[in-house]
Amino acid sequence: MIMTRLLRFFRPSHQHTAFSATLLLMSAVMLSRVIGYVREAYIAYAFGAGPQTDAYVAAFTLPDWLNYIVAGGAASITFISIYTRFLAEKRDADAQKTFSVVITVMTAVMVVGTIVTEIYTPQFVRWMFHGFSPAEVDLTVHLTRILLPAQIFFYVGGVVSAVLLSHRLFLFPAFGPLLYNIFIIAGGLIGGRHFGIASLAYGALAGSVVGPFLASVIGAARIGTGYKPSFDIMNPAFREWVKLSVPLMLGVSLVTADDWILRHYASSGIGDIARLNYAKRLFAVPIAVLGQATGQASLPFFARLFNEKRLKEFAATVNDSVYRVSAASFLATGWMMAAAFPLIDLVYRRGRFLVSDTQTTAVYFFWFSLSLALWSAQGLYARAFYAAGDTLTPMVAVTVITSASLPVYSLLFHRYGVVGLAWASDMGIGANLLTLAWLLHRRKLVSLRTLRWNELGKSALTAVVAGGISLEVARSLTPFVSGHGSRTADVLQLGLLSITWAAAVAVGLWLLKSQLPNDLRRRKKTAYPAVAEGEGKEILGAGTQP
Repeated sequence: MIMTRLLRFFRPSHQHTAFSATLLLMSAVMLSRVIGYVREAYIAYAFGAGPQTDAYVAAFTLPDWLNYIVAGGAASITFISIYTRFLAEKRDADAQKTFSVVITVMTAVMVVGTIVTEIYTPQFVRWMFHGFSPAEVDLTVHLTRILLPAQIFFYVGGVVSAVLLSHRLFLFPAFGPLLYNIFIIAGGLIGGRHFGIASLAYGALAGSVVGPFLASVIGAARIGTGYKPSFDIMNPAFREWVKLSVPLMLGVSLVTADDWILRHYASSGIGDIARLNYAKRLFAVPIAVLGQATGQASLPFFARLFNEKRLKEFAATVNDSVYRVSAASFLATGWMMAAAFPLIDLVYRRGRFLVSDTQTTAVYFFWFSLSLALWSAQGLYARAFYAAGDTLTPMVAVTVITSASLPVYSLLFHRYGVVGLAWASDMGIGANLLTLAWLLHRRKLVSLRTLRWNELGKSALTAVVAGGISLEVARSLTPFVSGHGSRTADVLQLGLLSITWAAAVAVGLWLLKSQLPNDLRRRKKTAYPAVAEGEGKEILGAGTQP
């Protein structure tokens, strides 16, 4: 019986509830991040933290910029809101027409944008990375031109994934990133000797075709999603989509710009971009598991509740998601900050990645970890806006915040060096979160008063105490662990501080009578009443329709 339910859960045609979708995406993201760790560990082993690695990381900046400016995240955000509304209103034909127009028109725009950016890549690289040597500039240009076409496949795959998500089919979109990472590793292993670090770029290009694009297309074909080329730009739904998407295309969110800004300032030091990237990529694991997966799974349900005018349930669902993710993030932060050195050393130090690289990267990871709850929660608040059909308000706000943050990055970098960039990143994303939360409250969409502040306070206090105790345990063990810096020492330190952290968390939550453990285990009726009360499988996807 259990095996049957498990197999049904992983059926591509299985329509998920909010709970099962989040569980599936968390599992897939975790698996993808494990593969992502193997990818980063291989890069660290083969290329270390030097000029080549700096160039490789920097090469993603222009492709990311193209995708952000042209697509603006609209593929998987604004399109879901429109497409989901059509499905709720039983207007399948309109949904298909809108899908075809968006794919056709924007793919053409992406192709033109790719050609233009291919031509002007050298000028962009020299302007963005002024600290690079001529050799680093040439390598970055070469790698960037390999990566640019991948954005076309990312975009089309994103729109097709939005269709699957709107149908509450999460399996194919969930495993797209997994395949992408596998191909990057395969590219390095197969072509590393002949192409050098460019083999990773070729692997990323192939991975964008097989993962985000092909996996989603196969999933859409299985449910009979039709596509007919159409340039009908006068289509009302397409024009609505453009109206919603333009703010995302023109606005600049610190969530995306943070990496660009870090790379820009860190380009003046050899290996600084690479070490920051290693720390940020490892930090991205809990962000993806706690924030990204929850946000991606929640958006279709947020949109359904808002489109059906169930505003109280919409607000309760958003607040409940923010509370759970933030509380869990607080606790995880305590462990991450204590485990920074042995974790980074165990994950990355091998081959050309040295102990000195571990020490510096661990400092960056320590400070990035402080903002885990901020990164996770702001994604949910942003999706609440998108579900409500308002992209202008949040993008104007975050663009202002990004612009105001630039002097902070510059000041802290020039005064404190690269570690100042990590501090500026934390401060910027904190401002991002507070602004989005206040705007939702001010518009009376999601009230801050009903957020479970008492429980959040208990989790934060527990995290501080547990993290502090664990950090002291890690420090006190250092002189007594034989072979400090060895794999055995890293595992021993991680094991002991993890046991200490877990015990401190358990005792702290128990003493404070926190409801978090129970809240994390059960599906809240206030969050998804249709699931809890069984009142409509077609609303939240409970059941297994083919």
